[in-house]
Amino acid sequence: MSFLKNYFSDLVVVECASVLAGPAVGMFFAELGAEVIKIENPSTNGDVTRGWKLNSENMEDDISAYFSSVNWGKKSIALDLKTDIGKATAKKIILKSDIFIQNFLPGDEKKYALDYKSLSKENPKLIYVQITAFGEKDKRPGFDAILQAETGFMKINGTPETDPIKMPVALIDVLLAHQVKEAVLLALMKRNHTGKGSFISSSLFKSGVASLINQAANYLNAGVIPERKGSDHPNISPYGTVFKTKDGKEIVIAAGTEKHFIYLCEALNIPDLAKDERFSWNHLRVKNNEELKAILKKK
Repeated sequence: MSFLKNYFSDLVVVECASVLAGPAVGMFFAELGAEVIKIENPSTNGDVTRGWKLNSENMEDDISAYFSSVNWGKKSIALDLKTDIGKATAKKIILKSDIFIQNFLPGDEKKYALDYKSLSKENPKLIYVQITAFGEKDKRPGFDAILQAETGFMKINGTPETDPIKMPVALIDVLLAHQVKEAVLLALMKRNHTGKGSFISSSLFKSGVASLINQAANYLNAGVIPERKGSDHPNISPYGTVFKTKDGKEIVIAAGTEKHFIYLCEALNIPDLAKDERFSWNHLRVKNNEELKAILKKK
């Protein structure tokens, strides 16, 4: 870690991004020693998350717990990009940087003269990151809750008896941030070899769809539309299911391999269950999942 901090200490990152995804990328580099300059809009009192406060937080303070979660270690500057001086100052700062992160509505980057084509002409080593909700040509804004619904996460989260449920964290933002960080690191490797910058573009929608992983593969390859199964796994059993012990505590079982299931049965003093034809292989346990859960609940 100390090596990485020294390695990134010469990097300058400029962040014109608010909420979570973009700021999380900026904070990643701040944590590794880079200088991160966050440009905030004074007409909106800065990043919108400054005002996303719990009832217990000080309403007079301009830093919320939410804001703190993804803005550690940054320098902030207030610039109104709708003014000539604001645009000129932002451009001057960005042209001296290594990485620029923005989540403007598509098209606004040209309005502010902060688009990749313009900036890369003057700073060909610049790594430019554009984050959108639905893509470079779609001007719709989008918060995480909408994207959890649009990409299907809410559809498959919950139980058969519940309505669709949103994850209690901004999951799509977090996924996008991790994916973009990987892209930026690859762009830095490329720049070290070629001396050239890169244009990186990703959207919450693309990141969400790409992160459906086995649920998407189940549909694409097996024709099965994912459904709400609570904590149960569509491909593995028993896996993720919550059980209550006799003393009222909740435990999760995750038997991911055949050996794990045998060990589970031995630990529960029901070794013969692993030899039962209904449960002898994972695909059979998935098929007979409800029967298996009923047996395990009694133990």
